[in-house]
Amino acid sequence: MFFWGNLRFVFLLLSIRYDTKYKPKIQMKKILILGAGKSSIFLIEYLANTAQSKNREIIVADLSKEEALKRIKGLPQTRAVAFNSDDQENREKLIQTADVVISMLPAFLHPLIAKDCLQYGKHFFSASYESAEIRKMKTEIEQKELLFLNECGLDPGIDHMSAMQIIDREKKLGNEIFSFKSFTGGLLAPESEDNPWNYKFTWNPRNVVIAGQGVSRFIRNGKYKYIPYHMLFRRLEKISFDGIGEFEGYPNRDSLSYRKVYGLDNIPTILRGTLRRSGFCQSWDVFVQLGLTDDSFEMDLPSDFTQRMFINSFLPYHPEKTVETKIKELLPWVDENILKKIAWLGLLENKPLPKFKGSPASILQMILENKWELNPDDKDMIVMQHQFEIKSAGKKKRLTSSMVSIGENQNQTAMAKTVGLPLAIAVDLFLEGTIKTKGLMLPIHPEIYNPLLSELEKQGIKFTEKEELID
Repeated sequence: MFFWGNLRFVFLLLSIRYDTKYKPKIQMKKILILGAGKSSIFLIEYLANTAQSKNREIIVADLSKEEALKRIKGLPQTRAVAFNSDDQENREKLIQTADVVISMLPAFLHPLIAKDCLQYGKHFFSASYESAEIRKMKTEIEQKELLFLNECGLDPGIDHMSAMQIIDREKKLGNEIFSFKSFTGGLLAPESEDNPWNYKFTWNPRNVVIAGQGVSRFIRNGKYKYIPYHMLFRRLEKISFDGIGEFEGYPNRDSLSYRKVYGLDNIPTILRGTLRRSGFCQSWDVFVQLGLTDDSFEMDLPSDFTQRMFINSFLPYHPEKTVETKIKELLPWVDENILKKIAWLGLLENKPLPKFKGSPASILQMILENKWELNPDDKDMIVMQHQFEIKSAGKKKRLTSSMVSIGENQNQTAMAKTVGLPLAIAVDLFLEGTIKTKGLMLPIHPEIYNPLLSELEKQGIKFTEKEELID
């Protein structure tokens, strides 16, 4: 009896030793974030908050290592590294160490990073539009059983997910959607609207200055509609948000392709647009009509050129008439209110230009950056609204779904939150196994958008729906 008891004890010790020595450790997952700009703040913080408990390492790579260090600011399981997309050897080595790569780089660099991810078998996430170059990788992405998820930010991103949730729900109920409009705007919170334009730069200034260039296309009541750039800011929709006020929306460049994306191939009306405060577009149209937003040629101006001379260079010559008079004669709809907005920007002052060489758009941008710069206590705001018209049980209803997100300060902005959080949540859900799908994807599938929208709501990004019967 003593012998068998001791023998069992020896076996127990051996089994414990075997378990501790040979039991395989769960491998740490490495998430590589390329780009440490403002939009990465919430992305990094969200993933870092659970990195320790979920056995993950967050590597933040940026051209400036100091900027990357500023973003991680001692968060657990995070590491900052220097990164230059032009350094192929370093770029590929860095990507090889990761399990998941999130690109927060400029959109033109995504195909380069995606190609590396494909070569080394890494999953790829971005908030940017799915490019033609990445679409060419579709078959190989599927063959390697990778997930390449694009358009998972704000717009595109939250707009897709929130719209698809309603579209799929209404279809399941047997209802028919015959009109769909969707608008998004990155603006100032009401308490920070302290200038005549009710606007400041809350995201990339260049994108604002050249926004809308090209031809906008959509369909309304079964009729194809096209708006060239020079008419864009005259074709507006009035949009209202409870408690926030009135806005105006102008059409985005391409709404037609979203019929297929959203499974609304035969819908008579579909339009996606951008929001600005009421009155902004008519004043901005002055710059469009005069040519100040043109980015197609370079000016090389004398060093004594003033801002007044800059705008005057786009007006007809007259030996006596003032700039103000010529603007009103050339654009008869310009009133004193619009002139006051232009004057507030300093464009009617004999003040030296901030730069003398560059496209009209780039010179205008520098002038605007001085006037539309955020103050330290300013807050930004994201507004998004979907408008559906639906046939249900012989009746017609209008369903409006609205979201408003207000930033905390200049760093914790609503823009950074609504761009970065969807990506962070998507990566987390994927690594947790909640999102199992693979391939080249957009977040338009229930497996992706349902848990993601649920988590966004917990983070304060939620939609409010209203319904009303219509004739």
